[in-house]
Amino acid sequence: MTLPVRRHRGGGTTERPVGWARNPLMEFDELLNQMSGLLESTVGGAAPAAAWTPLADVMETDDAFEVEIELPGVKSKDIDVEAHGQELVVTGEIKEKERKGVLRRGTRRTGVFEYRLRLPGEVDAEKVTAEMSGGVLTVTVPKAEVAKPRHVQITETGERGESGGR
Repeated sequence: MTLPVRRHRGGGTTERPVGWARNPLMEFDELLNQMSGLLESTVGGAAPAAAWTPLADVMETDDAFEVEIELPGVKSKDIDVEAHGQELVVTGEIKEKERKGVLRRGTRRTGVFEYRLRLPGEVDAEKVTAEMSGGVLTVTVPKAEVAKPRHVQITETGERGESGGR
């Protein structure tokens, strides 16, 4: 049985057992952290924290757009919801907990987050509502009256072009 081989830029190879794959998202996070550290050391001082995007579902009904954003453990006072024209922006911060003891493994996201969405139709930004329940923020963005579908009633009349005297 042969094992997969991983080649490095330096020309050397490292054997990696099958099934020992790393999570690519974790590798990407590590790369972002390294780049942030490099930026801090180059610029000097603290670089602004990079915002991450929480998971969300967007649904459309006849009357509104509904956005459900997963924010477990976040308090509503730490969230800001803004609507500008057709754009919805949800920002906030998940604060790191104070811990007793040594953290052996941490996979939870912390820090500043930002969710931006450009809605496809005209909306009524004055009537946007937001509700937090069970770690899910639900933002309801009503459609503007112009954008709502309007049902057109069809009336029946007699057939045109009929002549009574032929």
